[in-house]
Amino acid sequence: MPPQNTNSVIASVGDKCVIFDPWGRASDWLTVLTERKLTPVAIYATHGHPDHISAAPTLSEHFNIPWFLHSGDFRLVGWGNDLLNYFGLAPISLNDNRPTALEIKQTEILPDLTMNIIETPGHTPGGVAYHFPNEQILIIGDTIFQDNIGRYDLPGGDKKMLFQSISSLYNMHLPDTTNVIHGHGTDTTIALLHKNNPYFK
Repeated sequence: MPPQNTNSVIASVGDKCVIFDPWGRASDWLTVLTERKLTPVAIYATHGHPDHISAAPTLSEHFNIPWFLHSGDFRLVGWGNDLLNYFGLAPISLNDNRPTALEIKQTEILPDLTMNIIETPGHTPGGVAYHFPNEQILIIGDTIFQDNIGRYDLPGGDKKMLFQSISSLYNMHLPDTTNVIHGHGTDTTIALLHKNNPYFK
């Protein structure tokens, strides 16, 4: 999804879908959804940075669906509008179709598609990861990358909490074959994180 800078994810069952981290222009999302004949039922963000939520308010309003964000990141909504301006995207604020506070729980987001919501503060106060145990998929946002970790020098970042979150993910002992989708860059696996990321411990 242009601008090509952030990994967004569409999970679908039949003609219904859920969108994770809708970066880019809402108009481009509408084109893609129409081409794929998909109707979203919800939007989930891994955290509140603008490059992960830019299209969320407009899509939420267009489809009359909730977009979920951890309440710890509500104050980040609208922060970084200069970045959106740089990419030619509209600014966002809490006045633009407010997010719904995310509950930390296991939830069935689509028929027979269940995910666990995991708190991963550090990159932001309200960072989360989404784990699909049956599909062996982990959507991890900007907490950790193939061989590095997310920034903690932005508003609300906390180095100690970031390392605690990474340790908690490590201690989940997910199968090595679990596919890890990062907020930026190419996907990896738990096995490759063990092998290539010195912070994953």
